[in-house]
Amino acid sequence: MNPTQDMSILHLVLQASWVVQLVMLILVAASVASWATIFRKAQALKRVRRLNEEFEEDFWSGNSLNDLYTSATQNAKHGGPMERIFASGMREYRKLRERHITDPATLMDGTRRAMRASFQREMDVVESGLSFLGTVGSVSPYVGLFGTVWGVMHAFTGFANMEQITLATVAPGIAEALVATAMGLFAAIPAVTAYNRYAHQIERVAVAQETFVEEFTNILQRNISGIASSPSGH
Repeated sequence: MNPTQDMSILHLVLQASWVVQLVMLILVAASVASWATIFRKAQALKRVRRLNEEFEEDFWSGNSLNDLYTSATQNAKHGGPMERIFASGMREYRKLRERHITDPATLMDGTRRAMRASFQREMDVVESGLSFLGTVGSVSPYVGLFGTVWGVMHAFTGFANMEQITLATVAPGIAEALVATAMGLFAAIPAVTAYNRYAHQIERVAVAQETFVEEFTNILQRNISGIASSPSGH
């Protein structure tokens, strides 16, 4: 092997065929977008957990439901998912009461459906970007492998015209091809790691919000039962 031959990564990339270079460019773009999504998702989930915890603290602090609803409607754009779920349930509950609906089953069914719809909307927002990380994590190794296979084929096609093949002539072409696989793994590993971590965190957020929906439903159920059993409720 020629000791003066440049085998640096940059040189290998520049000497690769245009197909392999295109594959590398795609993988670099996917890696950059993946890291941007990772940092953005970390901040978003941290904010969701903080806002949900703050609202739960206010909810269980003894404030009236009407005061909480007023605060939630005023803070709709800057509040957390749990606060908006609560506001959706209270809004539907008050609308049904304004229509003089007193049947407990009808009241609770309408309130629960409103909260479930709001819950699904909020989870769609929380889960945004997760599918992209999953796609990068699952597809990048295969894209890199395609670049490697293509590069190896291109290298061996060039060897066909050589009378004498040595390690010095084989190594650069194979190395160029293997860079694509390395880049595919470089893009995939952080994406898969982040996907698994965020999927677990999102599941915990979903469980907390579902638990809140059930607890709030039970509180409304007790309020409705108390109104119905009081003299003014007859």
